[in-house]
Amino acid sequence: MALTAEVVGMLAFTLLAFWGVASWALVRTLRQESRKVEILEHQDRMDTYSPRALEQLREWIRSNPNDPLVDRAREQYNECVDALEETDRQFYDWSEEEIRSLERL
Repeated sequence: MALTAEVVGMLAFTLLAFWGVASWALVRTLRQESRKVEILEHQDRMDTYSPRALEQLREWIRSNPNDPLVDRAREQYNECVDALEETDRQFYDWSEEEIRSLERL
């Protein structure tokens, strides 16, 4: 049973698309991890949340004061704020103004 040109073309496209996306994801991840290692070689800690994620965490903490996980969330939030205030290099794109505007909860 011979495969038609359309089937062979679709198979080739599928394989190229899969390996192309997988390769891109691997290279991107390795570059990010390399950047993290470089930062940690320069300083002993770094930011753990992006500006948007930290904002969402702050809003969750304020909206859920009675949740059993709120103390742990507050601890993680404050740890990231401390790291941002005490370090000179960040992994995520934080502006000086954003860092200065942060407050511990």
